[in-house]
Amino acid sequence: MNARLKFVLITVATVIAVAITASLGLWQLSRAAEKQARQAARDAQSAKFPLDAAGVRAAPDPMALLHQRARLRGTWVADTVLFLENRPMDGRVGFIVLMPFVLEGPGRTVLVVQRGWAPRGFEDRTLLPHLETPTGVVEIEGRLALPPSDLYALGNPTVGPIRQNLDLPQWRVETGLPLLPITLQQTGASESGLLRDWPVVNLGVDKNYGYAVQWFGMASVFVVLYVWFQIIRRFYSRPRNTSPDA
Repeated sequence: MNARLKFVLITVATVIAVAITASLGLWQLSRAAEKQARQAARDAQSAKFPLDAAGVRAAPDPMALLHQRARLRGTWVADTVLFLENRPMDGRVGFIVLMPFVLEGPGRTVLVVQRGWAPRGFEDRTLLPHLETPTGVVEIEGRLALPPSDLYALGNPTVGPIRQNLDLPQWRVETGLPLLPITLQQTGASESGLLRDWPVVNLGVDKNYGYAVQWFGMASVFVVLYVWFQIIRRFYSRPRNTSPDA
């Protein structure tokens, strides 16, 4: 392979490498911008005045209420409880306690409430924590959220009070309740020793910026290596014309 063809191939390969790594860096920046926009939308939702039961019932699309605060009056369906197992909080493994809550007012609007987190028994995994559930009309507060994320589970959805995941359609059928597709992560004073240190959602913007720096750094390395080996060294390695001896 002659030197000119080798120079052309190296130049083309460098251009392709720089284009690919730089485009990946730009893609990571665009992902970071998307996540920042989503975070801004969440913050705007959280800053709104808390919803009441009438506001939840009147929403044509309950999913549009996600991340809003709510202060709701209604009654607990105390005989219907789910314990989602293998859910960590503060470095410990336990249950997320779910219970339906019938909103006060006309109609029968039922919201699944994440009442809090309870530790599980080490000696008997089937031992359930004792829950104190107020009777009659009560007021609760919290943040509207998606149901708890699913964990990997083998086989079909389970039944009984202890489950790996919440299957809302299945629970609607089992309870006969018109459960909304969103839940409420309850906040405020805890009952029955339930913890409510709900994790703050981290969209990972810093990670995208870190990846972008890495990709742009690789593009810069390709450029520096090309300039050094294909331009500077080639220039200084050229034979110099020398004048004949006198």
